[in-house]
Amino acid sequence: MNCPKCGSINHCKDGVIKGRQRYQCKYCNYHYTVEAKSNAKSRETKRLAFEMYLEGMGFRQIGRILKISYGTVFQWIKKWGNNQELPRRSEEIEVIELDEMYTYEGLFLFAFTKLHFPP
Repeated sequence: MNCPKCGSINHCKDGVIKGRQRYQCKYCNYHYTVEAKSNAKSRETKRLAFEMYLEGMGFRQIGRILKISYGTVFQWIKKWGNNQELPRRSEEIEVIELDEMYTYEGLFLFAFTKLHFPP
């Protein structure tokens, strides 16, 4: 990391601000911080993660492929989802059709009471 003012490679540490290391140039005495975090992911990586998620891949799978933490992928998707608005229907829904609706109520009773019903 060179001095942004004079381009010199000679610098010394000069404290921390907002969690980021500050430096002072030994030639021009200019104070600066590193431009980008070294662990910051590129926009291309984030875009790939979003595309993979929208194609149906899981967080862990995306993390393994892109070699990043699945928690990071989850945070990106969550932040992106909070900024999006869901599409709204202007007309009112009149009829709803349900097909093959299944409940586990009967299965629950059967499994835990050990009742045997005739076929």
